[in-house]
Amino acid sequence: MPAKARVLVTDYVWESLDVERKILGDLAELTAVQTKKPEEFLPQAADCDALLNTYAGPITAEAMAKMPKCRIIARYGIGVDTIDLEAATAAGIIVTNNPTYCIEEVAEHTMALLLACARKIAFYDRQVRAGVWAVPPGKPIFRVAGSTLGLVGFGNIARQVAVRAAAFGMRVLYADPFVKEGQFDAPGEKVELDRLFAESDFVSVHPPLTRETRKLVSDAAFARMKPTAYLVNCARGPVVDTEALVRALDAKRIAGAALDTVDPEPLPDPHPLRDRENVIIAPHAAWYSEQAMAGLQSGAPNEVRRVLAGEWPVNVVNPAVKGRNRAGL
Repeated sequence: MPAKARVLVTDYVWESLDVERKILGDLAELTAVQTKKPEEFLPQAADCDALLNTYAGPITAEAMAKMPKCRIIARYGIGVDTIDLEAATAAGIIVTNNPTYCIEEVAEHTMALLLACARKIAFYDRQVRAGVWAVPPGKPIFRVAGSTLGLVGFGNIARQVAVRAAAFGMRVLYADPFVKEGQFDAPGEKVELDRLFAESDFVSVHPPLTRETRKLVSDAAFARMKPTAYLVNCARGPVVDTEALVRALDAKRIAGAALDTVDPEPLPDPHPLRDRENVIIAPHAAWYSEQAMAGLQSGAPNEVRRVLAGEWPVNVVNPAVKGRNRAGL
């Protein structure tokens, strides 16, 4: 009987690895480290055949060189910004992600934050808890129906946000260099990014984090936005230039922001984004529901199982590695 493969879990945010053990079965022996720091998981990864990864990173070319047997790095989530994809391809390591497990959740969370900004929900809640029962402190409030939502990026999640926003009677604009006008059956008019910033009452960011999108929402972007506009970020914190956002809020260039993800994360205490009446901050929770958790936990180990069984995985993010990888696939 062939020896079991060795699968290392860098970190996870659920109660047990029973799901992983059931999926991998007799194919692999599972070890968990529970760390976000490469220097703490790399000694254990020296002889691993596969790596299951949540937040730990960055996983660089140097890190991969210390995992000479690793055939696949399977990310539990959607983003792969902590993994050097070019280095992985060069090393012959397949990298996968889990692109569909929380589309509805993030779209719903985005709309929840948008509506909370529009209706000043968090502000009024704090007022009431402080003993103030009055409408005027929250003025002005504008009707959501008829307002404009600008979506930066028009991928799976953004298109679901567009559907929900249209149901509220919102006009939808989007900017995405990789999407053609009319390519998808979803509400929205494709525009250039400058026009999107200028015309939107709410700007919601949804691109992957890449070299090109890091700090995409910058001083220049805030300078184009309406003083009554709100920024919503349920994507990746570094897509927004945090210092530029603070400057925009200080100068009243925008009306406020709702952030499920920030840069850095977690947000230090104290920090100039904290304790502002016009800023809502959540702890990177948009992805979560009980249903999404089930999809999150099973996606990555299923990809590992496919590779260990000699099959090409479903959600490969570095397809150039096909035919030139350590798994021989």
